Amino acid sequence: MTRRFIKRIVELPDWQSHRKIVVLESDDWGSQRMPSLELYEKLKNKNVAVSNGDNKIYNTKDSLATEDDLSALFEVLNSVKDSQRQTAVMTAVSVVANPDFDKIQEDNFRNYHYEPFTETLKRQKGCENSFQLWKEGIENKLFIPQFHAREHLNVSEWLRNLQNGDAHTRLAFEHEFWGYDNASTSKTNISYQAAFDFSDPSDLLIQAESIRSGLILFEKLFGYKASYFVPTNGPFNNSLEKVAAESGICYMYSSRLQNEPVGGGKSRRVFHYLGQKNRFNQRYILRNCFFEPCMGGKDWADSCMSDIDFAFKNRKPAVITSHRVNYIGALDPQNRTNGLSQLKTLLESIVKKWPDVEFMTTDQLGDLMSK
Repeated sequence: MTRRFIKRIVELPDWQSHRKIVVLESDDWGSQRMPSLELYEKLKNKNVAVSNGDNKIYNTKDSLATEDDLSALFEVLNSVKDSQRQTAVMTAVSVVANPDFDKIQEDNFRNYHYEPFTETLKRQKGCENSFQLWKEGIENKLFIPQFHAREHLNVSEWLRNLQNGDAHTRLAFEHEFWGYDNASTSKTNISYQAAFDFSDPSDLLIQAESIRSGLILFEKLFGYKASYFVPTNGPFNNSLEKVAAESGICYMYSSRLQNEPVGGGKSRRVFHYLGQKNRFNQRYILRNCFFEPCMGGKDWADSCMSDIDFAFKNRKPAVITSHRVNYIGALDPQNRTNGLSQLKTLLESIVKKWPDVEFMTTDQLGDLMSK
């Protein structure tokens, strides 16, 4: 009760509405993760930190979404409708590129090269025609991509370690992989997965360029401009909001206490609230509900219902955070079965308990707050 009271006080500045709005956000779509369990075992046996903490869950369950993964997800989303007869919809927070390993190797690690994620899909078994499913999901208003980063990778830190011959970075590179706990074995505290963390201020120029080029590629791939940006893994220097705003981003994700890196291994904490405007007129979107069934340990559908109930009682929209890993079956078919079963239970429970609920995408919520 004390935690709930404190939470209520902290959330007082948040935008409020009597409408019962549910937004389902899911991160990491498009990013290349673990290509196969054989590679996982090989890297683990060579002491590459693929199984530290949450890395084990991601590296044994998460991969590019296959056609089967997407078809099964869309079937669940399409099976539940809200009070307006709108199907459940997922805001698919996506990257649009992955490293072009061949070109980086040919360039002897001197420069970074990337490829659209649609090219990566073509080389992964079961994903050859996945992008057609993405387009169908968009057309049917089930699966609406927004921007996560150009790639789920800290380009500067990764390239420096490749150039310096870091053994584990080079070994993972040989297998077209980077998603391990590099901070445990290299001389840095910056995770390769955290695209916008930095120690050297000059990295901000590289990150700004990646936002610009990533958003151009986003529009080229999907046929519309991204309006919502969720920086990967959290760390993000707010000076980059300017280039995002200039490129069409209207809404920024942040945790309530943002970890803002300021260089030299230091960071500061910045408080945010739902609907808050920054100096570029962008509004902050905060998440207040959690749904990660791949993590196990509890009934995630029931737990998320409790989060939603708390949000509605306090006149807040329910913004659910989830990750792609919950819906992927290429490495572990049971993982997809479990994730989608719990998702269906959650969505059916929502419409049963709150018949007047409205499913929205994040940008629709942002547009509503902006009126």
